[in-house]
Amino acid sequence: MTNMNAAELLGAMSTQMADAVERAAAAMVQVRGRARGPASGIVQATERVLTADHVLERDDDLSVVTPDGRELAARLVGRDPASDLAVLRVAGLDLTPAVFASAPPRVGQIVLAVGRPGAGPMASFGVVSAVGGPLRTRRGAMLEQFFQTDAIPYPGFSGGALVEASGQIAGLLTTGIVMGIALGVPAALAIRIADTIAAGGSMRRGFLGISSQPVEIPEGQRAGLTQTRGLLVVRVEPGSPAAKGGLLIGDVLTAFDGRVLTDTDDLQALLTGERVGRTVPVQVIRGGSLVSLQVTVGHR
Repeated sequence: MTNMNAAELLGAMSTQMADAVERAAAAMVQVRGRARGPASGIVQATERVLTADHVLERDDDLSVVTPDGRELAARLVGRDPASDLAVLRVAGLDLTPAVFASAPPRVGQIVLAVGRPGAGPMASFGVVSAVGGPLRTRRGAMLEQFFQTDAIPYPGFSGGALVEASGQIAGLLTTGIVMGIALGVPAALAIRIADTIAAGGSMRRGFLGISSQPVEIPEGQRAGLTQTRGLLVVRVEPGSPAAKGGLLIGDVLTAFDGRVLTDTDDLQALLTGERVGRTVPVQVIRGGSLVSLQVTVGHR
């Protein structure tokens, strides 16, 4: 490769990155909802802005500033502290919604952190450094999926976007989940949460009413199962969905709605909104025998 070819390649990449920022920033607004400075938000649908929950320190007197400088009043539709997402309704927004990526991000993928804390967009460059989930947040709830980036989250970037080279949005950027670390809520999950909040004002999360801890299952007590770990039930709240479904202290949970359980995070990740109100099969080992129960998931 000649020096000229290398320069052309670098120039083409630089132009593509700038184009990606410009495309994403056209569907981003400045969000004013706290005393110490504005944050960012993404236009997710007509008159709907998705932002980070922790940047809204009040429920009223909210506003957004559009790329063309209009300041518009915003109404809080609802919050989901577990994912640090909030939804705003902005009448007269008149901005084309962002284009979200359909595929989840991969480790090593280039991403741009894009925010609009000032009059114009700001950006930083990095890669997806980790993909994981579920993640127990500082508020004790579970975030089903997340990804981490080494792109610098400048002040006011929370509520902004992590953008692919194509300009599509891979996820919403927040530093409010784990001690200021820049995390992305994947696009598909963020949209699902936003749609749920818009429909009902909150994100429903399931509730069983038990306390449990991971345990090793001795080989002679596995009741024909091959798994070596389960969840020992150490407390059942009176009148809870678990109590009504027949769960007892001393039971070892091995499966919930057909999914194997080996850790408490496995169970928390399954207590998602779509299971609230549903009656699901629960498998336990009780007295050396396998017992099947039916439990109706409650709403926390």
